[in-house]
Amino acid sequence: MLFITNRFPRQSIKTRIHRNFDFDLANNAASNSVFFCERLGREVYEEIGSKRFLQRLKAAKHRQILIYLHGYSNLPEDVFPAVEEFQALCEAQEPEEALVVPLIWPCDNDMGAVKDYWDDQESADLSGFSFARVLQKFLAWREHDQFEEDAALCLKRINLLAHSMGNRVLRETLRVWRKYHLPDGVPLIFRNTFLVAPDIVNEALDVGAPGEVICHASRNVTVYFAADDLSLRASKAVNLKNRIASRRLGHTGPEDLALVPRNVYAVDCDDVNIRYDADRGHTYFRSGVNPGEPGAVFLHLFAALLSGRVFPEDPARRMTILKEG
Repeated sequence: MLFITNRFPRQSIKTRIHRNFDFDLANNAASNSVFFCERLGREVYEEIGSKRFLQRLKAAKHRQILIYLHGYSNLPEDVFPAVEEFQALCEAQEPEEALVVPLIWPCDNDMGAVKDYWDDQESADLSGFSFARVLQKFLAWREHDQFEEDAALCLKRINLLAHSMGNRVLRETLRVWRKYHLPDGVPLIFRNTFLVAPDIVNEALDVGAPGEVICHASRNVTVYFAADDLSLRASKAVNLKNRIASRRLGHTGPEDLALVPRNVYAVDCDDVNIRYDADRGHTYFRSGVNPGEPGAVFLHLFAALLSGRVFPEDPARRMTILKEG
């Protein structure tokens, strides 16, 4: 499995092709460097460098790429099995359609969820600087192969899925990308951007808000939310304790669809999220009731991935309620 990370390795931060790469799990600082790697097995990783990484993506038989931004308090070996599950669901629906590529950002491994939450918010914000550099590389690669003379353009479509606090990483990445690299505006780099249980304020996508840039970079932005998401209830309580009064986008969807760009869509998952994740109702976008079998959220998401349209049967529609079956 190919992956990109800004977690510090135990080794030097200097890139060395084909070296072993070992995560320093005790260090949750966001590195300014990014590392392009391959997972060869459980806790076995190799650094392959950006040139070989992008060449591997281009050579893959898959027609689309799905960048996967995980949520808070997830260590690498928590993320990789989730990506494997999602990849298997994609292959079962349509072989060689979407290649899932995780971005691993530095969550904490301290004891205590509240401490992890605040540490991870800081890491999420700081990760924006390093991942903005990754987007610069993807943009150059998509428009021309900088490593091969007279190489054809890469026509693979790029999509992005951000879960939970991964949405904060995405927001900060695009904000930094625009501010320091593209002051005239970001390009339309993502075909679909899926915001699943987003742990950001529910006005984040409003015109003029910091997250509006997500809409500028995407053809479609689909928000999946559930009012009884227990993880986001805890998130709201933690933020209130620190005098940040805000409802979460993953609880309510956009505060007012009239105030967000027209390419934003809302999907209410309240009827299925607890069925798919009985503990928290938070991770409901992969398997459904039975492990390895797609749930209604995954099927909706994958249909948009295939068609490039969220509601192809009714282009004017902007919201729906998902139900099992």
